[in-house]
Amino acid sequence: MSNRVLILYAHPSTHRSEINRPLFEASCQVNHVTAVDLYAEYPSFRIDIDLEQQRLRDHDVICFMFPLYWYSTPAILKEWQDLVLEYGFAYGADGRELTGKKFICVLSAGGAESAYQASGLNRFTLPELLQPLEQTANLTGMTYLPPYALFGARTAKEDGKLSDHVLEWLLWLGEFSKPDFNFDALRQYDLLKLARDHVMEVTP
Repeated sequence: MSNRVLILYAHPSTHRSEINRPLFEASCQVNHVTAVDLYAEYPSFRIDIDLEQQRLRDHDVICFMFPLYWYSTPAILKEWQDLVLEYGFAYGADGRELTGKKFICVLSAGGAESAYQASGLNRFTLPELLQPLEQTANLTGMTYLPPYALFGARTAKEDGKLSDHVLEWLLWLGEFSKPDFNFDALRQYDLLKLARDHVMEVTP
């Protein structure tokens, strides 16, 4: 049986999105993928906890798709985490519903990769900034995968990076759906480097 992928997309100004929206729309066309636009579904932030928890139960790979805003997720993704990942469901003595699932962040960063270094403007690398999400995955028993990211998102479209970025993501989605895909091997790879170099020859 194929792995089912759940994409939770969050962009507060989706009509202005040049990177994340095309990724989301392309993802909607892929088999075994359920793609949810959280801002469209919950414009007043009244998140249906039971529905979201059932979505999590029904999928094998959980993906947060978002632009990096102030070194974190857009607000609705934080609200979603606070409400949906309840004690007794996602963690705690009886909270094992997410154990064994895979988790990945698919995101864009406006600045260049050089800005996300100890010596750069933002002082921390992207994996360091994502550590709260990595720890959330660890606490809930999910396997944390390297992020799939695009730096320099503000000019990516003009720089001709968008089409390759979308194509590479669709290739990864196809791999994720394979029942025998080796997610543990994927943890050894630097998806940031693969995305940056537009290299897809190395496939776990």
